Amino acid sequence: MNSVKDIWSAVMDMLSQELTSTAISTWFSDCKPIEIDAGSLVIYTPNEFKRDIITDRFMPLIKKSLSDIFSTDFGVVILSGDELTEYNSKKPDKDPLPELVGYTFDNFIVGNSNKFAHAAAIAVSNKPGGAYNPLFIYGNSGLGKTHLLLAIGQSIRERHPETKIAYVKGDDFINELISSIKNQSMEKFRLKYRNVDLFLVDDIQFIAGKQSTQEEFFHTFNNIYESGHQIVVTSDRPPIEMSLLDDRLRTRFEGGLMADIQPPDVETRMVITRSKASQLGLRLSDESVSYIAEKLTSNVRQIEGVVKRLTAYKDILGCVIDLEAVRRAMEDVERNGTYIPSPDRIIRETARFFSLSEEDLRGQNRSKNTAVARQISMYLIRTLSNRSLKDIGSEYEDRNHSTVYASIKKIEDCIKSDPSMASTIREITSNINSVS
Repeated sequence: MNSVKDIWSAVMDMLSQELTSTAISTWFSDCKPIEIDAGSLVIYTPNEFKRDIITDRFMPLIKKSLSDIFSTDFGVVILSGDELTEYNSKKPDKDPLPELVGYTFDNFIVGNSNKFAHAAAIAVSNKPGGAYNPLFIYGNSGLGKTHLLLAIGQSIRERHPETKIAYVKGDDFINELISSIKNQSMEKFRLKYRNVDLFLVDDIQFIAGKQSTQEEFFHTFNNIYESGHQIVVTSDRPPIEMSLLDDRLRTRFEGGLMADIQPPDVETRMVITRSKASQLGLRLSDESVSYIAEKLTSNVRQIEGVVKRLTAYKDILGCVIDLEAVRRAMEDVERNGTYIPSPDRIIRETARFFSLSEEDLRGQNRSKNTAVARQISMYLIRTLSNRSLKDIGSEYEDRNHSTVYASIKKIEDCIKSDPSMASTIREITSNINSVS
């Protein structure tokens, strides 16, 4: 069974073997399955008289059908009239959207770099399941993809509180799937994600290369899409650049609306800086705003981090927030406007890409797959953080600088001659920069 609709369809098939077609049409034609909650199937019929008849005459047959399907006793709740609205209003939200505060369309700074993605998100929130399905938003880390994703969810929920929304990050989808397989709870997992009106998936790139996960996501996608419900996906790159993404998923993503977000221009960065400072009660001089906007060119999250640090300087240390304070706050995040990832992060993401452990990369494992992954991680530490050969070697059980140099040189040569290696480097780098 893939969804509550499938379950209800199976129940109807079983009832049709016991009842006449006239009885089925008369009493069940208006019935709509709502959800499975706490071991009970919840269904709705607008007619109270039909609800009473179904309860009095057919409840044993419905429960027997459910018992045959699930091999366990199941309850049945039948709502009618205004009871569905009351049920939805009293039912706690099992899967609330995360971190909604501030993630609204009103708080999203629109510029030339993101106005198309913003307009697409607005259109989807106004008419979910319409022409722009799925909506695929892509761009580098820290440019506002998650903001738009959550703004869509909040906008739809505010106007239609009965909407069933599922939000999940790509790596969490993987972990939940593995746990469900291990615990033999796949039916619960599928009901959670397939029986929704709005499916929001953040950082979908993490499922690329995970075959069983892609298979499950493919069926989840199809179930939601074919039901006419909305899917919104974010990624750090377009589908065509995910070399390990299943072709079936790639074509489905590309069949919707693709909207990219580029790094903001300097004017937009100045507006963002002022907005972030205002939200935190911080006043910055025009000179300070210009300095931040000119130096931090690629990532809105960097700007937010600097403003938060300045706020801490003011509130905790009592510092005057002048240009010198701004320069000091930017020391840890400034390197030509690019975030400098730590060696730990680079090793972790490289290991995850190759389905290895960090210990495999740092240790003495000499298998070919591990050796290549280790060489790639050394190359990335060198290129992304500009660490010395000696410092890089210290991350790998004190390998000497000549070994590190040879590894880096090998990857550099391989990139020039092997397009697949270049693609692998790009994907791992994107994963490193996607981790917040």
